[in-house]
Amino acid sequence: MPEEDGIRAFIAKCDSFFPPDAVAAGIEQQRMWYGALCAQFAFPHPDGMQVEDDEIGDVPVRHYRPARVTSEHRILYMHGGGFVVGSRDSHDAICADIAQAAEAELTSVEYRLAPEYVWPAQHEDCHRVMQSFLMAGRKIVLVGDSAGGMLAAGLAVRAREDGFGDRVLGQVLIYPALGGDLNWPSYGQMANAPGLSTDDVIYYRDVLKAPMDDPYAHALSVDDLRGLPATYITAAYFDPLRDDGREYAARLARAGISVQYREEPQMVHGWLRARKMSAGAKDAFSRLCAAIQTMAAQG
Repeated sequence: MPEEDGIRAFIAKCDSFFPPDAVAAGIEQQRMWYGALCAQFAFPHPDGMQVEDDEIGDVPVRHYRPARVTSEHRILYMHGGGFVVGSRDSHDAICADIAQAAEAELTSVEYRLAPEYVWPAQHEDCHRVMQSFLMAGRKIVLVGDSAGGMLAAGLAVRAREDGFGDRVLGQVLIYPALGGDLNWPSYGQMANAPGLSTDDVIYYRDVLKAPMDDPYAHALSVDDLRGLPATYITAAYFDPLRDDGREYAARLARAGISVQYREEPQMVHGWLRARKMSAGAKDAFSRLCAAIQTMAAQG
């Protein structure tokens, strides 16, 4: 269990709205709990932020334009939630703060959720949005947390396969689920970690029904990682998914990809929401945004 008081308070607050055993409940109950949790972290947008809801190829999106824009490139954000919960609204404040810090426009994708829609519906929705920018000649930075990190990593592979790899300036993966081996140390050591358990990971995999050898679903199944974009991976020490990030960073480095790996020593899965109540999360968020800003400034 983390020792930092701020993150401990964050865990207690989250548990009061979204129980640790939430996945044992029905889908609608999980979504009600998650919506209530997210409402507790729905901070006001930064001054001057322009926000617009839109659709791209029938996929709901939300565009953010901060008052100060120094990059002509676009951030594409995929939210977390185990593919079962989450929306444009659940990550609204997070996306606004990232756009503000990175001084770049950001588009958040509201992809279809499981179990109503199983894999590859989620990837196809996000790919449709990504293609709309790439086909228009735009360059992008792919960003996602948890399940969204899985989507961002898959999109980077897909863009390379589609011949648009040079238009993806970077991928930023935040405590991503990448198809790690359940026998890896973190899945045992952090089996009952706050925010996400190993049983939760198994549950979400089962609901999504994505083949473990699908390269767009599980980037750790990709044999050849050459040609992928510069990467920033941030993992939480107290997280069963920790070794997914560690291993993917190592494999990218061996393939010659420019990669930065940051493992937050006092953080748990979902720490993005703790950025205003935990010193460690605030620092981690600043590093994350700096990486995104650097990527968006290129090209």
